[in-house]
Amino acid sequence: MKKRVLKVCNPAPEFRKKRIFSEELKRKIVKEIGTKLHTVAEIQRLYDVSAASVYRWVYKFTPGLVPGVTQVVQMESEAERTKKLIERVSELERVVGQKQLTIDLLEKVLEYSSTIHGFDQKKSFLATQLSGSASTVNPIGTK
Repeated sequence: MKKRVLKVCNPAPEFRKKRIFSEELKRKIVKEIGTKLHTVAEIQRLYDVSAASVYRWVYKFTPGLVPGVTQVVQMESEAERTKKLIERVSELERVVGQKQLTIDLLEKVLEYSSTIHGFDQKKSFLATQLSGSASTVNPIGTK
């Protein structure tokens, strides 16, 4: 009988020695992430540290940042676009308001004109539509 030989593909894992980072270095790393100088992935590669450790430092040294709370983050261009759209909506609302005031004023003028002239100015002068073959009658009564 042949003896089976097991081949070991991966040698025994090397365990990393526990390292301790100073608080000053942690704050510096968090500041670099906050100012977008480096990403978490870049920090992982630069300092050979886990992402979990980096996020732990970020939560510890960033005031107002709470783990488990979702924050909506927009790119600066999206925020600027949203601001411009809000301004545009308010401008359009202002224009619609001005147009409504103009309409109200013109309705009052028509109403006042109707009382002065004695007939309704809103109605058309000809009550029926003309086919084009009949003679027209002047609504004021003169030919």
